[in-house]
Amino acid sequence: MTSTWVEPSSTATALLLLGRGADPSSERGVDCPGELPPPSDPNLVARATAAKAALGQRVFVLGHHYQRDEVIQFADVTGDSFKLAREAAARPDAEYIVFCGVHFMAESADILTTEAQRVVLPDLAAGCSMADMAALPQVEAAWETLAELGVADSTVPVTYMNSSADIKGFVGRNGGVVCTSSNAERALRWAFERGQRVLFLPDQHLGRNTAVLEMGFDADDCVLYDPHKPGGGLTAQQLREAKMILWRGHCSVHGRFTKSSVDEVRMRVPGVNVLVHPECRYDVVTAADHVGSTEHIIRTIEAAPAGTAWAIGTELNLVRRLANAHPDKQIMFLDRTVCYCSTMNRIDLPHLVWALEELVAGRVPNQITVDPDTAHHARVALDQMLALP
Repeated sequence: MTSTWVEPSSTATALLLLGRGADPSSERGVDCPGELPPPSDPNLVARATAAKAALGQRVFVLGHHYQRDEVIQFADVTGDSFKLAREAAARPDAEYIVFCGVHFMAESADILTTEAQRVVLPDLAAGCSMADMAALPQVEAAWETLAELGVADSTVPVTYMNSSADIKGFVGRNGGVVCTSSNAERALRWAFERGQRVLFLPDQHLGRNTAVLEMGFDADDCVLYDPHKPGGGLTAQQLREAKMILWRGHCSVHGRFTKSSVDEVRMRVPGVNVLVHPECRYDVVTAADHVGSTEHIIRTIEAAPAGTAWAIGTELNLVRRLANAHPDKQIMFLDRTVCYCSTMNRIDLPHLVWALEELVAGRVPNQITVDPDTAHHARVALDQMLALP
């Protein structure tokens, strides 16, 4: 018997199965079309609880806001990357710091904690695409280009917290400062008191949004440096005249929100408040009602009146957590298709259980260490951030 393939009719269901369509009802609110499966071992929660209890005060577990709930439930502190690193530094008696986040965050914790403490990342594959967009050899080559043009001495490097220890060390060696999404404006004002221009790493959107929307610069004052092109793809005149040299980097989650996402949700939900992270694109930020860091987003929702509607442009785990915590408000994900931060979600319950049980057994898995020279200069840049007025 011979069977013949017949193309399905162009119904909504057929198109969805063929990947040529979408089911709008499945993409609303805070539900993700590709849900993460539950842990395969139903005993993992009990094992994590037992291992953490066995370690007692020797272990301190940090959980970033973007982690899934199955991991957050075991965190001693939840927060953004810098808050968590500071919390680790404030626990000198904790022998082990288990960082449920991504690689650059664990590096920052290692820089800020004592030599006696050991920082553990449950999965070494948990990186950050934004941080990876600025590699040290690329940044050093860019700095050499500025030096050849005679403008390096009048340029102050500023790096976002979401960068590698190598980049923080580079900034510290060259008289710069680290910033967060909360204090980027203060960091830039500090930098412009010391130089004529800023090399901003690695997130172009945070740099542009801060310079233009908070400091009053023109968009033409900002140029985009592409490390994959000779001279960054810019002329000598552009580099000399620029006030902000923005590195061509972005967050894989926040960078995917679009102006059409904002327009669509306003049409669908009358009176909705659009709240986004400053890592979003310029046209998204200018179209939003509120812009702020992860902590700002949380505080804004906590203070919002009951019955209000909010479309939030940040990582889905946090949006979903806020929706569950505030059932009196209508909270939804800004975009219909973007879901989790794939690298952040590599830290799952099986990896956390493995790390904790290894520590109970006297073995230190996946220890994150920063070499002393890099750590020293990175600490200089971090301390300068803490000293900002």
